[in-house]
Parts: sequence; C-alpha cells; structure tokens
Amino acid sequence: MTADAFEELVVDELDRLPDDMVEGLDNVVFVVEDRPEDGSLDLLGLYDGLALTERTQYGMGELPDRIVVYREPHLAACDDEDELRDEIHTTLVHEIAHFYGIDDEQLHELGWA
Repeated sequence: MTADAFEELVVDELDRLPDDMVEGLDNVVFVVEDRPEDGSLDLLGLYDGLALTERTQYGMGELPDRIVVYREPHLAACDDEDELRDEIHTTLVHEIAHFYGIDDEQLHELGWA
C-alpha cells in the first residue's frame, strides 16, 4: 500500500473517533512515518509529548505534541484492509490515551494495548 493510501486510512479512522476523544487534543499533530527510527516493525505508533496529567504549565509557543502512526509495521501486522483499519483505529486510540495520561497498564486492562 502506498504512503498516500495509508495516510488516507489514518485520516478516515481519525474522522471515525468519537468527538469527545479528539476535541480535547490541543496542540497535537498526527504524523505518518514509514518506520520507527530503529527500523523495527514492532512499534505501531508513538505519542511524543507530555501527557496532560504531567503538565504544570502549557501555553503559546510550545511545540506541538506528536502522535506518529508507522505505516510499515501496520502493513506487516495486517492481512487485509479491514484488519488494517481496525489496527490503525486501535493505535490511534492507544496513542491519544497516552496524551490524556493513560498508561500502557491501564490500556491493557481496557483492551486497547
């Protein structure tokens, strides 16, 4: 799947997320990259920022937090487009949860890890 087609799937899945999940995403950008820096296929996404629960001061002039979705690991993990859409959806929810301060242990308990 091309990078453009994958990015369209990510945008589609972002549009399908509940409004109350995405409305609070202040100063966050979504990025699609081919692979993590280490070249592995084990990591599907990454939240690069400071969770809301850890912020003491946040204001204008701050660089945006980033939620990165990795294309090649998703393609390696999924057999068809339906599975790919589901995995992208799960990755987005997982990384957005990190923005809100929900850690991997809590996500695992909730079925999102």
